[in-house]
Amino acid sequence: MKRIVPLLMVVALVAGACSRKSGGGTKLRTDADSAAYVLGMNVGMNLLRMDSTLNIEVVCRGIRDAVADNTQFTMAEAQAFYLRYVNYLLPEKARAYEEQFLADIAKSNRAYARTTSGVTYTVDEIGDQNQQSIASSDRDTVALRWVIRTADGKEVDSSYKRGDTIRTTLGALRPGVRESVKLIGEGGRIDAWLPAKEAYGASGDAKLGIGPNATLYYEIELVEVKKYRF
Repeated sequence: MKRIVPLLMVVALVAGACSRKSGGGTKLRTDADSAAYVLGMNVGMNLLRMDSTLNIEVVCRGIRDAVADNTQFTMAEAQAFYLRYVNYLLPEKARAYEEQFLADIAKSNRAYARTTSGVTYTVDEIGDQNQQSIASSDRDTVALRWVIRTADGKEVDSSYKRGDTIRTTLGALRPGVRESVKLIGEGGRIDAWLPAKEAYGASGDAKLGIGPNATLYYEIELVEVKKYRF
């Protein structure tokens, strides 16, 4: 995801780098036009982060109408609609797309199955079923190795590359990972598509580069299971 430089900093950089006094020249007619273009860039990049499917022509019409003081919504109406769009319509749109995406995976590859939560998986190796966590055993300790990718194939985490093994209780894992691990035994391997709600949800994880409402692909190796002893 592209980093958005704070707006005032960008304007200052452009003004300094492109000033006629500096000898750099400008690609646009005036410094004011350059600043206006930078404003447009900043708006466009933020719009892409929010919803890349927005109609850019309608966005531009909204800007023109606002400048001309001739908008089709009052400010109160605009705020009410936007809150509904962000909090309900946009997540619903993302969930509908995700549901179709996961259904298509299961349909196109019969090796994949789906759980009731939407986790879409295929077991590469079942492992030792005598060393397997069951539904009621979230206090079991598990050792895992994994690779996590986004839907477009970008790798965001790999315990293999770090050379480590994740050791934690089963209950501390993301819901979709926990559900996936319960499908295999010690030594088993599973590949699973996790719906956003079963992974990092609406908040995502900026540190890992996982965006809001992201569908994720996990390759999981269950190295060890230690049963919880009462």
